[in-house]
Amino acid sequence: MAYQNSFGVVRDLESRGGSVKYYSLPALQHSGFPGVARLPYSLKILLENLLRHEDNAAVKPGDIQALANWDPSTDIEKEIAFTPARVLLQDFTGVPAVVDLAAMRDAMARLGGDPNRVNPLQPMELVIDHSVQVDHFGTADAFHLNAELEYARNKERYTFLRWGQNAFANFRVVPPETGIVHQVNLEYLARVVFRAERDGVAWAYPDTLVGTDSHTTMVNGLGVVGWGVGGIEAEAAMLGQPISMLIPPVVGFRLDGVLPAGTTATDLVLTVTERLRKHGVVGKFVEFFGPGLASLSLADRATLSNMCPEYGATVAIFPIDAMTIDYLRLTGRDAATVSLVEAYARAQGLFADGESPEADYNETIDLDLGSVEPSLAGPKRPQDRVALSAAKSKFAAALPQMLAERKKPAAVPAGAGTHGPAIDHGAVVVAAITSCTNTSNPSVLVAAGLVARKAVERGLTRKPWVKTSLAPGSKVVTEYLQKAGLATYLDALGFNLVGYGCTTCIGNSGPLPEDVAAQIEARGLIVASVLSGNRNFEGRVQPLVRANYLASPPLVVAYALAGTMDLDLTSEPIGTDRAGAPVYLKDIWPSEREVQDCIAASVTADMYRGVYAGVFEGDERWKSITPPAGDRFAWDDTSTYVRNPPYFDGLTLEPPPSQPIAGARVLAVLGDSITTDHISPAGNIKADSPAGKYLQERGVQPKDFNQYGARRGNHEVMMRGTFANIRLKNQLVPGTEGGVTAFLPGGEVMPIYDAAMKYKAAGVPLVILAGKEYGSGSSRDWAAKGTALLGVKAVIAESFERIHRSNLVNMGLLPLQFLPGQSAAALGLTGHETFEIEGAAGALAPRGTVTVKAAATDGTVKSFEARVRIDTPEELIAFRNGGILPYVLRQLLKKK
Repeated sequence: MAYQNSFGVVRDLESRGGSVKYYSLPALQHSGFPGVARLPYSLKILLENLLRHEDNAAVKPGDIQALANWDPSTDIEKEIAFTPARVLLQDFTGVPAVVDLAAMRDAMARLGGDPNRVNPLQPMELVIDHSVQVDHFGTADAFHLNAELEYARNKERYTFLRWGQNAFANFRVVPPETGIVHQVNLEYLARVVFRAERDGVAWAYPDTLVGTDSHTTMVNGLGVVGWGVGGIEAEAAMLGQPISMLIPPVVGFRLDGVLPAGTTATDLVLTVTERLRKHGVVGKFVEFFGPGLASLSLADRATLSNMCPEYGATVAIFPIDAMTIDYLRLTGRDAATVSLVEAYARAQGLFADGESPEADYNETIDLDLGSVEPSLAGPKRPQDRVALSAAKSKFAAALPQMLAERKKPAAVPAGAGTHGPAIDHGAVVVAAITSCTNTSNPSVLVAAGLVARKAVERGLTRKPWVKTSLAPGSKVVTEYLQKAGLATYLDALGFNLVGYGCTTCIGNSGPLPEDVAAQIEARGLIVASVLSGNRNFEGRVQPLVRANYLASPPLVVAYALAGTMDLDLTSEPIGTDRAGAPVYLKDIWPSEREVQDCIAASVTADMYRGVYAGVFEGDERWKSITPPAGDRFAWDDTSTYVRNPPYFDGLTLEPPPSQPIAGARVLAVLGDSITTDHISPAGNIKADSPAGKYLQERGVQPKDFNQYGARRGNHEVMMRGTFANIRLKNQLVPGTEGGVTAFLPGGEVMPIYDAAMKYKAAGVPLVILAGKEYGSGSSRDWAAKGTALLGVKAVIAESFERIHRSNLVNMGLLPLQFLPGQSAAALGLTGHETFEIEGAAGALAPRGTVTVKAAATDGTVKSFEARVRIDTPEELIAFRNGGILPYVLRQLLKKK
């Protein structure tokens, strides 16, 4: 690609690593764009991206001028093209991405093109972290046993990834049992500033990325601009397709003061999540600044950036400063890299220090860190913060509603649920130190270890019904816990290492002990989990656990000791010591000095260098996998893990005319906060579900089902699992829970998949009606892919979460938004109507309107306007092509 330099801003830069060229933002500022100096950090990164990719096609001089002249007081919408420097994947979303690339190679060959044109054009890195499950816990061999099961269940997927690693250029895989993708990214993969050769010339430019996991934003804490996208959008980016986006509004979040004693970065992020979700930052960039930054470690910042999806923003960025440079040294980055990062950031006006001018923002929010208090979030959403002092009363207040929502206990044999320790409502049955959100932060991991040590020394033990686990996001964690002498005490309380991966945070918590599960089911108990993760949506953590709370790792240890939510940890004893004296949480909570002294003595750069020296090599199990040869994958029609998807079947060089949406039926009427977990679950596959029946028909026994997430390379399983969440409530069938619907017009109740196939056979298009925040949660492309494969043509909702809306468009589905003040309920829509969307096959305009007509069974017709949530012209082109992947493939075929 021949890039231009029409603004004449290319300059030379010297650093310890040698001389490089770069596109200078100060040079642009001094050439007639004085506002560049006060641009938010994140917009400076986007501006440099435009300068570097100016080609007078995707990026024109006018795009650069528009961003350089950005005025936060105006509300002008301007589309720009963002080209990330790399793409980051985890295995649940990465396997289907590699499946799609393999299928694109086949389609390219069928249409007479060169299959090897389908190749990542920039670094693509995949970390296998989503497949380990907590089957074994509380023992010294739990890690080994869980790893053996992981390989046994996933060998077919891992063999496919080994093939992809050999077949595709620029593709590297971090093997299983190494760490969690975002922590590995933070500690090793992130470059912060790239140094790359182009035509024999060394260039420096900001590290930017998109990732197929919504928590890609964790690396924002390191000053790296990146965010989560759907797998299909990531695939397009891998193949060189710029990401079309509107210049985002930027919210400045000013931090003052310091955190009070006894609080953690987890308490801070739960406070920020609550605050920003209420304020409303969906589709916006959030940028942290202010004097409070000086008291936050880089790991604290990464915790705040990690939970960006929970408060709804696109990015949650921190600037590069002295703390960034110190962290790069701590994590073992080489001296030349650290020197380049600092020199480049200072040259570009990206380095924050006492002399940096304050940026201009669209709006500013303030928070005094001193106002933060110990907190949890739950029982169903990460934005529902609960002060620790109110956790007992808040659970009691939520209990009646959860009891009303549960299914009545099924008939069970006499004596069932009477064995083992007796539990009641509010029992904490899962206590998990898990997720990169917190395990990347030595301060909270060390605090958890110190709580464990003090507890063991006082003679406290975990309650016997609590399933405990430690699943850090990096092997460095276990090294410093062992060096500090804290691992022994965590082990004593049952927090033995179970694996290096996401585990409980994504629903891989494994089965509960049989005696505990039997009591829950026999008595219809509302039990709880406490985890140091970022997601606690219904049905996500464990199928039998309805109340789920996010908390810091030391609080996870505390609740394992307490064993119940029916206890005020701030005022009631957590247990009794060997002498029978009460022990309170304050008695075993470490001071900030204790934590910091332990970190200083235990965490070293040599640990990071040693752990990451062979990060791509894997253990003997990984090395023993022999992948198939060849540039095109040899699909196995009997495989239940990896199948050739149908997205390119019948593809022609030119897109066919758009089809009207008329005579459509409603597949589901859904409420507010429907997450991608509701739409495309990642957890267990039920034996009597359509997916379970499909697997059993092919000889797979229920014990070998694995999880939905592990089978995302098989569209047959995934489309059957779409809308199959056990907690889904479809208002077409009131009083039910799970993936069922009414087949219309007769009203017969059946699984959503079965109904969709009957509609498809009859040639009936489908629509979904939904409430606010439709598609919130993980950046799960299968929530859009599965919806499309079921035959849904449009989703009409009160509002959409950013990534899922984009995914729908990129799969050729039409997202429509009710106008303000309108909803399905307000319009009197029941879902029994037939729908026509006027203009769906005609002149759609980005963010325009269409007329929707709903004909009731009595012949009356309700007509209303809806907003087209195809937000940019580029998105409209992708939609007209039937999705972004067919569009990209057609572009590749047309290129000489």
